[in-house]
Amino acid sequence: MKHATRVAATAALLLTLTSAPAAGAADAGTAHVDGRLPSGATYTMDVPTAWNGTVLLFSHGYASGPANPAQDAPDDATKSLLLQGGYALIGSSYATTGWAVTDAVPDQMATLKAFTTRFGQASRTLAWGRSYGGLVTTAIAERHPEEIDGSLSLCGLVQGGVANWNNTLDPAFVLKTLLGSDVPLVNLPGQEAATDAANTLTATVDSAQSTAAGRARIALAAAVHNIPVWNAPGQTRPAATDWDAQQANQYEAVKGLLKIAAFNRRQEAEARAGGNTSWNTGVDYARLLGRSSVRKEVTELYRKAGLSLTADLAALNRAPRITADPAAVAWMSATSSFTGELTKPQLSVHTIGDALVPVQTESALRRAVTAAGSAPLLRQAYVDNAGHCTFSPAEQLAALHALEDRLTTGRWQDTDPASLNARATAADPTTPARYVRYHPTPYLRPYDLAHPADRR
Repeated sequence: MKHATRVAATAALLLTLTSAPAAGAADAGTAHVDGRLPSGATYTMDVPTAWNGTVLLFSHGYASGPANPAQDAPDDATKSLLLQGGYALIGSSYATTGWAVTDAVPDQMATLKAFTTRFGQASRTLAWGRSYGGLVTTAIAERHPEEIDGSLSLCGLVQGGVANWNNTLDPAFVLKTLLGSDVPLVNLPGQEAATDAANTLTATVDSAQSTAAGRARIALAAAVHNIPVWNAPGQTRPAATDWDAQQANQYEAVKGLLKIAAFNRRQEAEARAGGNTSWNTGVDYARLLGRSSVRKEVTELYRKAGLSLTADLAALNRAPRITADPAAVAWMSATSSFTGELTKPQLSVHTIGDALVPVQTESALRRAVTAAGSAPLLRQAYVDNAGHCTFSPAEQLAALHALEDRLTTGRWQDTDPASLNARATAADPTTPARYVRYHPTPYLRPYDLAHPADRR
């Protein structure tokens, strides 16, 4: 069936299937459908009457707790603009919360199948997602390329699971060792124990922040995770040599990392994997610092405190190391790490001031796809803003349109910052356009399936 005929037929069908107008929909003729998959996951779909033939399969970020709603767009403002543009929007809740990649990928593919059964075959299918949903999206791109035409990751964990948990271990290890805490970092028996450990180490960090030596050591912990010095919405952007202001911003981010990821989310992931998936055996912390994006700040704060950085790095390198459970690593590697083997175009976008999923994850993705020979299919772009996933609707639409042009023309074009900002302004002149030229430093603890030496 030709595209125009199919869209007209679908539009007529929608009038009989609509259960309710979608929230944020462009008009009351938009079909809104909620359903449940055999896995128990719920799904949601919003399809405008004047569907343009493109379906966007949205993968949401990490969810915890009892609330686990299906999502088909990153935010209401972007959703409204997409529906006005004629895009069909779909997405699932995933059957479980937490590090649920083994549920998320099949649930997303089942949602796509349910959409096709109900509304017909799309002329173009794009997978996209934010944060943890960027990991899910990249997994779909590698494992189910025949089901999609391209993918868009926004602020994604595109370094993969093993790399993520190794890199999350390092700042906690630095804090525990140099601030004298005895909290367990891995093999946490349950969420209560994880919360207790997080609270204990956070209190230790709070106390250390009151001294120059403590502030220097917190900065060192931030550096081995590449936590940027400007990392939260509304935060003042420090001057290039305002080391104290830089560290104050990182201090808040370090506490956030401890509260969010380093213990509770780790424990949930360990429970799925059947053991500890992280290690720092063989890690040279002096080498890690030497490759960090904020090493100069650390050096200056240690000098100001009259503290020996060399001695602290030696103490870290002498400290008892953490070994991983090989079976747990194998599970995390098989389910959540990447080969870098793209067969369809992918655009990956990141804010430069992301503390939770640092922008250096893009370096890890580039490393994998380059080793796999897929680099021509990948483009990366950067937004000059602080915080995790703090994109404007305009910036998200600009990325989507750039990916669409790649599919239409067969080549990447107009993906430089000026062109992306022009796309953003054209898509939504009411919200910011802040794409910039940026080259992230290396990811400090890479692990991917394209590098056999990573599997140690």
